[in-house]
Amino acid sequence: MRLIAILLFAVLLTGCATVRQSDLDAWVGVPVIALDTHSLLLGFPMVKTITDSGIEIRNYSEKIGVSNCAGGGFSLANSPLGNTLSYANFNAYQSCISRVVGCDGIFYIRDGKVIEAKVAGQCYTDERYRPEPGYEKFLKK
Repeated sequence: MRLIAILLFAVLLTGCATVRQSDLDAWVGVPVIALDTHSLLLGFPMVKTITDSGIEIRNYSEKIGVSNCAGGGFSLANSPLGNTLSYANFNAYQSCISRVVGCDGIFYIRDGKVIEAKVAGQCYTDERYRPEPGYEKFLKK
């Protein structure tokens, strides 16, 4: 009986965890400094790549064991600036982390501003996932 109650609670809890599009849309047009200084995102390993068309793609991985995907000559030093990978290494990293349970926050950036934010995997968002007030003080004037 106790096991059934625990399983029911887990199912209900999972059902409450949702991705709110409004949390992702809040990033559109926001300067990249808001990502660089965001207290939640700073706690996750981040990798980035630049596409041939000049779009920067950042992946903040909220997955346990993601460091196991750091083989192949690149590392996941948890730097605010992340690690820029070649497109081939980025694809290999993406393939590896796709097999790890958790959530990836993916941000597409052009001209220093976020043009789109997405999540992939087992994710939920709330107000903590939105840009934090105060990043403006870090903007160059």
